[in-house]
Amino acid sequence: MNMGQEDGRGATLAPESSNHGAAALAEHVPLTTPAGRQPGADLAQWEQVQQDLRRRGVEYCLSSYVDVHGVTKAKAVPVGHFVRMMKGSELFTGAAIDGLGQGPADDELSLWPDLDAITVLPWEPTVAWAPGHLHLHGQPYPMDSRNVLQRQVDRLAERGMVFNLGIETEFFLVRREGDGVVPANPKDVLPRAAYDVTGLLESLPFIDELVRHMDALGFDVHSFDHEDANGQFELDFSYADAMTMADRTTLWRLMTKSLARKHGFEATYMPKPYADRTGSGGHFNMSIADLATGANLFDDKADPRGAGVTELAYHFIGGLLAHAPAICALTAPTVNSYKRLIKSGSMTGFTWAPVYISYGANNRTHAFRIPMGGGRVECRAVDIACNPYLGAAIMIAAGLDGIDRKLDPGAPIAENMYEQSDAQLEQLGVKVLPRTLLEAVEALAADPLAEQVLGTDLRDAYCSLKEQEWWSYHNTVSAWEYDRYLEFF
Repeated sequence: MNMGQEDGRGATLAPESSNHGAAALAEHVPLTTPAGRQPGADLAQWEQVQQDLRRRGVEYCLSSYVDVHGVTKAKAVPVGHFVRMMKGSELFTGAAIDGLGQGPADDELSLWPDLDAITVLPWEPTVAWAPGHLHLHGQPYPMDSRNVLQRQVDRLAERGMVFNLGIETEFFLVRREGDGVVPANPKDVLPRAAYDVTGLLESLPFIDELVRHMDALGFDVHSFDHEDANGQFELDFSYADAMTMADRTTLWRLMTKSLARKHGFEATYMPKPYADRTGSGGHFNMSIADLATGANLFDDKADPRGAGVTELAYHFIGGLLAHAPAICALTAPTVNSYKRLIKSGSMTGFTWAPVYISYGANNRTHAFRIPMGGGRVECRAVDIACNPYLGAAIMIAAGLDGIDRKLDPGAPIAENMYEQSDAQLEQLGVKVLPRTLLEAVEALAADPLAEQVLGTDLRDAYCSLKEQEWWSYHNTVSAWEYDRYLEFF
């Protein structure tokens, strides 16, 4: 994942604006202007963007946000009502969406699109995507994922810093078959399929279309490959600031799934669809830069510890290690996620997924590593099913906690963590990552950082949803149990 210089949003439709929205003029919609915004302040910009959209053939705009799972939600607005949309005309019943904490008696939430992030969909060019922030009675709604991340971005900005993020996008192409799935390409059956050229070329009609669209959006794809498992692929593209990268990942998932269905199969972000194959990660590659100059504050070629990062980066890592169990609840957010975070479970040997709360230099057996060349920190305990806004928010907060408390993570560990005995792990002072979704959620509920990042209501709602998800899974009698126990006794 490239962490070099990047120009930010990439493909945008209008100059940047620092806040968004004004008093709605829609009939019978008594909205309130978000705090700090003067009614009509952005009218000229909005009208110009509306003209640009019409010129490009756009007919509809998706006034959009994500639910607590990171799944895209939206209302489609005819382009003729674009200015109304930018004034917060589109209302959403929070009680209908997971993790927004409303009941049927509550007022609707208003979506104020981010002008900088409006994007014409290259695979559906009559539609533009307009992600934004949810508001209630003129104030940012605290349980909205984008607002959660914005709060952490603002904390860094107050210190003159910006959080840069690259996300490695892995996924499977599959088809449903009976009660399970099989690779979309029936010829993709090699037991060691990593970097398989034949399988890559056979999937090129789909992947080429995807890459062309990603580049048209300014993602700057650096490479793509066939991953270790059958039907599994990864695309690497340029990093950006945290909000831009979270938006891009959200749009990428929507685009990849839409294109896959057009080609007759499914793109799944389920981390581990096959028990005997590796799973899909969504590794976070992170650094902090100076807001004014763009200089990478993690980069130190003279690092006395030899990994190529600054003391600021080491303190950041210290915070990640201190809060790793809680972080897992947001970055590995499903029951299935913990079938990836195991030592073995792949025909090629190790799973390449982390098991321990540890860090090293260019060593893929840790939850956190400093890739070759330094200048960034990678978290490998992230899968592609995570809500990127919440995942990025808790990473920033955990890292800042480490910076503020000057937490020292110790020396990088060079050993293969998969091969360490319990006694060796104890000697190293290394603990195990959560082994189930329930363990991770309990850690999130117990960590004061979760309340600071998510707020009490969202933390409680998230934990409740994920506990229900765990117990629903745990209380289901599986085929494995019938095979094991039905005639056993």
